[in-house]
Amino acid sequence: MRNKFLLVFFVLMVSTASFASTWTAKWIQAADCKNGVNTWQVFRKTVNLSIVPKQLMAKISVDSKYWLWVNGRMVVFEGGLKRGPSPTDSYYDEVNIRPYLHKGANTIAILSLYYGKEGFSHKSSGHAGLLFEARAGNVSILSDNSWNAAIYKAYGRVGNPEPNMRLCESNICFDGRKDLGAWYAPMSQSHFPKAKVFSSEAENSTFGKLVARPIPLFKFSGLKDYVKQTFDSKTRILHCKLPYNAQVTPYIKVQAQAGDTIDMRTEDYYVGSEPSVRGAYITRNGVQEYESYGWMNGNEVQYRIPAGVKVLAVKYRESGYDTKIVSDFKCNDSFFNELWKRSVRTLYVNMRDTYFDCPDRERAQWWGDVTNDIQENFYTLTPTSWQIIDKGINELMNWQRNDGTIFAPVPAGNWDKELPVQMLMSVGWYGFHTQYYYSGDSSFVAPVYDRVHKYLHGVWKIDDAGYAQARDGGWSWADWGDHIDLSLLTAEWYYLALKSEKDFARQLNKDEDMKTIDKMMNLMKENFDKHFWKGDNYRSDSYKESESDDRAQAMAVLSGLASPDKYPAILQVLKKSHFASPLMEMYVQQALFKMGQGEFALQRAKERYAKMLSYPDQTTVFEFWDKGGSINHAWTSGMTVIFGQEVCGVRPTSPGFKTFEVKPDLAGLTQVSTNMQTKYGFIRVSLKKEGEQTNLMLTVPKGTRASVVLGNKVTKLESGTYNLSSKD
Repeated sequence: MRNKFLLVFFVLMVSTASFASTWTAKWIQAADCKNGVNTWQVFRKTVNLSIVPKQLMAKISVDSKYWLWVNGRMVVFEGGLKRGPSPTDSYYDEVNIRPYLHKGANTIAILSLYYGKEGFSHKSSGHAGLLFEARAGNVSILSDNSWNAAIYKAYGRVGNPEPNMRLCESNICFDGRKDLGAWYAPMSQSHFPKAKVFSSEAENSTFGKLVARPIPLFKFSGLKDYVKQTFDSKTRILHCKLPYNAQVTPYIKVQAQAGDTIDMRTEDYYVGSEPSVRGAYITRNGVQEYESYGWMNGNEVQYRIPAGVKVLAVKYRESGYDTKIVSDFKCNDSFFNELWKRSVRTLYVNMRDTYFDCPDRERAQWWGDVTNDIQENFYTLTPTSWQIIDKGINELMNWQRNDGTIFAPVPAGNWDKELPVQMLMSVGWYGFHTQYYYSGDSSFVAPVYDRVHKYLHGVWKIDDAGYAQARDGGWSWADWGDHIDLSLLTAEWYYLALKSEKDFARQLNKDEDMKTIDKMMNLMKENFDKHFWKGDNYRSDSYKESESDDRAQAMAVLSGLASPDKYPAILQVLKKSHFASPLMEMYVQQALFKMGQGEFALQRAKERYAKMLSYPDQTTVFEFWDKGGSINHAWTSGMTVIFGQEVCGVRPTSPGFKTFEVKPDLAGLTQVSTNMQTKYGFIRVSLKKEGEQTNLMLTVPKGTRASVVLGNKVTKLESGTYNLSSKD
């Protein structure tokens, strides 16, 4: 599927005018569909099979989401991806429905949701509809007017406050008095009108090209019990504790009279003054149950129960991106163990259709955040997580404008502003290049290279000293907070972007590009101290603050533009300046370890994260150093990288960890362990310091080689499990 995905993107760049297609299915909708905001439709088709094929893959596309049942069994919980692989095109899912079929009559049922509005993560097509195609041998199941379809009139909108304008989702209200029951079951007595065909061409000017879903279908659990329930009789709120901050859909079973409204939300509903999503259920007479399919996230679900309503059961369903947290960092400091635990939970709760900055306020693929997420991925999650980055890379570059600029978040229907420094972060050494080098997969490099080159060399203006000039773009944002040396940070991030491009040019045998980039980088390096060094810190002439920008000092170190003789002065700056947000603190930490100041780095980290970890009821890390923004921001999860890459010392020395280094810096800790999954298997590291001796247990995956640096000794190892030791 991956190669097919990349091929489609290549075709997109060649021509978007032609919509020739191998699809034979047609786009359908309910006859009375008006394409309104928050439109829910039901679709049914009964198919008689004389033989069940060995495999039957269904291709399904909707704007915006769907739920699939086959013969009454739920097959897909929230299928579909927010639209757009490019500004004009759409995704489709591939689902193996063979295990759910049998000889004779088979019922296929689909519930669809059309957002009908734009968001920071979705480009609306303007049409609610379904495209379904499953063909194998003599079996052909195609969406057309032989299907039955209807608007599901029980669904509506809750009303004010609506979700904030960044979200394409609406609040969801379900009126139990209009419930169709088990309409998806084979024996259902529900009868729906014939569906309407509104486009005979699968690929058309409305939906564009259809691109195969490049990430796995979401995983979903059965209904689960909450950890704890507490009812507040004054507010009539039933507080239901989750085991951790999670993406959930709430379920309730009640006995009630008709017409009461039960509100469902999480404690994360408001981010500051900005509302997220919630659900509501209007009761009918008798015993009834309902699950709200609009996912929300938080540490607890809150049900507002009207007087007279008897709650019989409450549960939740957890769903999310199909990956696992496989790393398990531990050390002898409980503070850092808790920080790692909250950080990796935050990383996971910030991925679904895309990586997003927060799962409550925005659900938007800001690429400053994603650049950090890429690095965190490799030290925490299974390789399926790599696919969400590939998806994001292709989306970012397929949304490139004709003038060469790129912007995020994309996909987006109501945002188009470029954040120049974030874009340099994304296409550069810690963004695109890390994705390639750590995964070992370079297949995205050729399709995006020319577009990255156009951005770096066609958009940015270079001065006589070789430095990229700071640009406003749509928003000249380099970090939250103050004391931001924008000109210096721009120069450093541009240098790192060139460093990445140079390696990609080498891979693609673009010799002339390599020569040009080499010349540019050499000029920048030659002039860096002349241009920015002020005797005891780096700063640009336009930066007028009395205190130095800690972020800019860190990036001077990490880019390699600062020579080691400057490290003592830079260290003094990093001891005094604490302006970096959680986004940029990871780079400050990396710079300190590079300078041999690991122990101070962890001391600084403990001071910076102390307030955040002082909230015992929280299971995630925040947007800011204290509450005030989102309490779920994966850009703050950078310590997962520090623990794995710097403290345990594991980093690749060739693509995909085919060869890797283990060069630990315990930084004052006495016991650490971690494991991470590469394409070759698990690297497992366990270190213990006893007096002057450090003991290391290491597992080297089959087909790889490790270089271990303990003290002054370097040991080369083939695959296997080893016990090593050294004395200080």
